[in-house]
Parts: sequence; structure tokens; C-alpha cells
Amino acid sequence: MADDLSGLGLVEAATAIREGRTTSRELVDACLERVAKHDGTIRAFVHLDEDYARRQAKEADQRRGAGRDTGPLHGVPIAVKDIFDTEDLPTENGTPIHAGRRPREDSACVAMLRQAGAVILGKTVTTEFATYHPAATTNPHNSAHTPGGSSSGSAAAVAAFMAPGALGSQTNGSIIRPASYCGVYGYKPSHGLISRHGMLAMSRALDHAGVFARSLADAAALAEPLMVHDARDPDMRALAAPGLIRLLESPVPHDPYFAFVKTPAWDKADEDVVGGLGELMDVIGEKASWVDMPHVAAQLYDWHRTIADADVAVNLEREYRTSADSMSEPLRAMIAHGCKVTAFDYKRAIASTAALRIMVDEIFGEADAIITPAAMGQAPRGLDSTGNPVFATPWTLLGLPAISLPLLSGSDGLPVGIQIVGRMRDDARLFRTARWLVERVEAATQAQGAAA
Repeated sequence: MADDLSGLGLVEAATAIREGRTTSRELVDACLERVAKHDGTIRAFVHLDEDYARRQAKEADQRRGAGRDTGPLHGVPIAVKDIFDTEDLPTENGTPIHAGRRPREDSACVAMLRQAGAVILGKTVTTEFATYHPAATTNPHNSAHTPGGSSSGSAAAVAAFMAPGALGSQTNGSIIRPASYCGVYGYKPSHGLISRHGMLAMSRALDHAGVFARSLADAAALAEPLMVHDARDPDMRALAAPGLIRLLESPVPHDPYFAFVKTPAWDKADEDVVGGLGELMDVIGEKASWVDMPHVAAQLYDWHRTIADADVAVNLEREYRTSADSMSEPLRAMIAHGCKVTAFDYKRAIASTAALRIMVDEIFGEADAIITPAAMGQAPRGLDSTGNPVFATPWTLLGLPAISLPLLSGSDGLPVGIQIVGRMRDDARLFRTARWLVERVEAATQAQGAAA
């Protein structure tokens, strides 16, 4: 019974609670049982207070029993990456420097989750300051392989059915890559669409808050309540929410056209990815073509590094000055490089990114969405690295919405995601296009199975 409940998707769980077929307490207990059974190996959670989770669930059930208004996520347990401030749980940002840190208030994302009725199940493991130094989390599909990072614990928790959804973040590839490695859906919204107030600040230009789930519908249902304008995030605009769920569920007016984009890192994609994308193009048929990025895009990795390292150096200046010995060598090197970035180089990188965004936008004049690898291949063996984010970097730098879809598998049977990218702030249309693609692949797979 517990496994049956923990296997519910986010939308299924919310519906079951709303219809009285289960309770929040039963669902939370089922998730906690999965954690107790598997997290000794996976190590997805860094802060887990079972009594606290059960108290939230009990209160949710009491509110429902009293006929009080419940939100769209009422009673559903959600895992939270340990860089989002939580008033009732520690937020340590993956570093001993912040050990025991207790925020005075919830981050905007956590506050909105609570307003939507969600239960905060616990805090998931992040890499050091959400950068590259790996933590102890393992891949649920094979513990000898990395789950990716920096949102290691969130992706692993959702993949292992410990939670139906989770919060993550991305400054380079920290949602898209672990989603690919762990075989779940990872959604990085358009830059400035979800508030980052109370989330660890690493780079204003690059930081994104996003979500993990086990279906497109679940990802939309988790993300939509977070898309509330928050003036405390300087990059948010007072615009109408994109309406992810409504458009996701609406008919596709025509078969979409896809641009298969070879980014400057194309030669780093392994045979599983190249072959899988070729098969995917065959499934789509004439509504797809290969497209090269503008020649100037070869410099985008340098621009990203310039912006990221300089911003990290500024945001971690106090920690670096007082506690550098408690930082990993890669992080110290990142900050040291950032300290050397000149104002000219920084502004040039920002301006060049804006120009490239205009060039890439021309692709959407012909295509409804871009398809590109989510990662170089399946999750690498070993836990001394979280893998290379090189295929997520362009779309993070440009701030475009992206979703990792678990549609492929590698030579070792591990999942491999593909990345679908949309026009800036056209997130809802991207979800609808992604749904069409997933359904097209599922239909082709069923047809192949029937033929065999």
C-alpha cells in the first residue's frame, strides 16, 4: 500500500487527497517509508524531520476536514533543495561554512508552496554552494553513477519515488543535467519567471529556480503556483502568469516544427545521444531539421564563465575571506578567477549574450521549439564529478525555458534525457509542444512493440 501511494504522481496525489481517496498523512507516511528504505544508499536528503512532516500533513488533513480552502497542491509532499530558505528547517547550502544556519523566514518559493497547500517533506542535498564539487548523493538507477548536480538530491528523490516533486535551481546545468541522469522531467523556466528571493544567490544573470517531477503534467502543476510576481526579485516583471496547465491540456493547433540544434559542444555528445537524436528525428519526420547555432556562439562558454565566476566571487566574498580553507579547491579557483574579471570583460559578456539571444530568436521564426542534448550521455560512473553541463550552458546563459524529457536510454541501460527549448517567456507553449513530442514518441514505441 505504501509503495502504491509513493508511486502516485503529483497531480494524481493532489486529486486523490481532494477526492478523499487518501489523506496527506497517508501519502507523507508512504514517502517517508521510501526514504527509510532507500536513502541509506541514495542519500538524497540532508535535513529530514519526520515529526515535522507529519505535523504538516495532519494540519492539512484537519483543514480539509473543516472545509477550509485548500490550494492546488493541498497535502502533497514536496522536497526542497537545500539552497532555498526554510523557516522551520536548516538551510546550509551544501557547505560546512553554513552548518546550522537557520533562516528567519521562508524563501519566496517555499512560501508559495505552503500557500498552495504543499507539505515540505525535507531538504535535499546540493553540491557545495550549488556549484561543481559533488556531494554524497548517488544515482537511483545505479549507485555507482552520479545523479548529476547541483540539484543532486532533488532529482534523485523524485526518481526514487521519495517525493512526487521537488524544487531545484540552475546556474549552469543543475536542473537539466540531473533530470537527464536520473530519468525524470526537469523544468528550467524563462529567466525571471519564478522568484529567487530567499534562494542562495550565485549569479543574478544566470540563477533560475525550477522543478523536478515524473511527468510533464506534474512539472506544470508544481511550477505554476510559483509563478507569482515578486518585486523582491529584481528580474521579475509584473506580467500575467503563463498558464502552463491550461495550455498543456489544450489541443495542439498544428504539428510543431523542431530545430535540432548542434551547439558548439556537439562533438562532446556520445554515441547514445547522437543515435538517439537521429531516431527521434525519424519519429518526428518532415517536421524537423538540423540547425547550427550562429558562429559567434562558440564564445558563449567563455561568456558564461566570465559572468558566473565574477558573480560568485562577489556573492561569496565574505565566505572566501573568512573561510576559504573550508571550500573545495575548484570553488576557490572559481572565485580567484572571478576576482580577476574586469568590468569591461563582464559588461562585454553581458552585451554579447544579449546579441546572441536575438540571433537565436531567429530560429523560432521557423521552429516551434529547439531540440538538443540534455547531457553528453548517460550518467558517468563514479561520484567524484557531477558530469559536464556543457549542453545546458547555452540556454541558461540566454535565459530561455528548457525541459529535460526522459526519452532515451544509454548503453548501460541508464536514462538519457533530451532537452527541448522554447522562446523567451513562451513557457506554456513549450509545455504543449513537449507534450506533443512525448505522445509522438510513445505512439511510435507502441507501434514498434506491436510490430515485433
